[in-house]
Amino acid sequence: MNLMNNMDSENRVVLNVGGIRHETYKATLKKIPATRLSRLTEALGNYDPVLNEYFFDRHPGVFAQVLNYYRTGKLHYPTDVCGPLFEEELSFWGLDSNQVEPCCWMTYTQHRNTQETLAVLDRLDLDTEKPTDEEVAKKFGFEDAYNKGKVSWWQHLKPQIWSLFDEPYSSNAAKIIGIISVFFICVSIISFCLKTHPDMRVPYIRNITVKTANQNTSWVLDKTQTNAHIAFFYIECVCNAWFTFEIMVRFISSPSKLRFITSSVNIIDYIATLSFFIDLILQRFASHLENADILEFFSIIRIMRLFKLTRHSSGLKILIQTFRASAKELTLLVFFLVLGIVIFASLVYYAERIQINPHNDFNSIPLGLWWALVTMTTVGYGDMTPKTYIGMFVGALCALAGVLTIALPVPVIVSNFTMYYSHTQARAKLPKRRRRVCPVELSRPPRLPGQGGPGVCNTGSGKLPSSNAPSTGSMDQAIRRMNANRTITKDVILPKMETKEPVGNV
Repeated sequence: MNLMNNMDSENRVVLNVGGIRHETYKATLKKIPATRLSRLTEALGNYDPVLNEYFFDRHPGVFAQVLNYYRTGKLHYPTDVCGPLFEEELSFWGLDSNQVEPCCWMTYTQHRNTQETLAVLDRLDLDTEKPTDEEVAKKFGFEDAYNKGKVSWWQHLKPQIWSLFDEPYSSNAAKIIGIISVFFICVSIISFCLKTHPDMRVPYIRNITVKTANQNTSWVLDKTQTNAHIAFFYIECVCNAWFTFEIMVRFISSPSKLRFITSSVNIIDYIATLSFFIDLILQRFASHLENADILEFFSIIRIMRLFKLTRHSSGLKILIQTFRASAKELTLLVFFLVLGIVIFASLVYYAERIQINPHNDFNSIPLGLWWALVTMTTVGYGDMTPKTYIGMFVGALCALAGVLTIALPVPVIVSNFTMYYSHTQARAKLPKRRRRVCPVELSRPPRLPGQGGPGVCNTGSGKLPSSNAPSTGSMDQAIRRMNANRTITKDVILPKMETKEPVGNV
């Protein structure tokens, strides 16, 4: 019986992980080869021969699931541990994170979606915190000059101009520039809309010479068209002068010219500004041509200046990013809408022709496409309606299918917006300057008397220790450092225990 107990104790191994002792069989650790626990030997540095255990300064909660994986062959994810920490622990123990059980896979992979979301928010540049000088130098490409202390006046002035015109929340002056920019954008849009109102236009009167029946000459005033009031022209001149100045300043002070040119908002900005000058040239040289008013259609791109407001509103940036992230769902929505429109347009066309219907509005399937579109989108203009019972039944099915088709992807879009918005609010509440944790190397254990080694002579031979041999006080300090390294702390640093130095020399 004692022999069996001795054999059982020899087959068991004690693992001290983060201060919590776990005991298992060596055969259990051999179940998963090529891992850290399957290669345990007493020659390892973390083996304590006094306590007969292996010590690992790792997360004890994760190790409980790791050890359970060795026992049962099933790896589960603890819900009270962050995903990156779980991956780091698995990497330390030499395990594959893809072995997580299907019941825990969705919960485990949530941190990956969160990391992708945070990466997207980093690209959106939603931070309002002022960057450090080192970050500014790295952003504008003069990091070497900054490290050498040879920053020129232009390198010092360029980031200030850029933050003044492109980062509205960087300073009070930048806020004023942002308010001025928003003011000119709003005035330009309002002016563009108001100049089309009949009360805001001036009639263009032309004097026409005609001959009467008595072969006399008379003049007739003819109002052929109306033009916008001259005040709108001066308003647009002032607004576009500001937009031109703003584009030039931002281009000159931009950290990356290529990124500035290829930015979608900047493309809208300088195309809208360029359209104003093209409109002036056409009015000067092409106003005598027929259908010259059609050229004014291209000035509608100035409405797109509203997208410039995204630089001043994080909510608009999040909304645009939500539509980008929901591109697959929106594409699926359009596909099902087109499919339903074609099907119901064909059905209503033939349904209205089955019975006698003298007031049939569906003379062709293309006309039915318009009816199916306004019905599936629940608009219903009423310009085309089915008159037969079969056509009404098709119309009811079309309306129901439209409601279901449009309602399905809406929760996904709302979920994406909520995700981005909640992460943005959480990032805004986090401290920008966080305390850094420096890595600390474990100190080597002190050598006991009688052990050989560099700098230590064998005291048993009667020789004095060399000058490099550690004294008793240094040995006690080394022991205290080892105990401090093995102490588990959380938010509070435990006081170190002091030991009394023995009297005499070793």
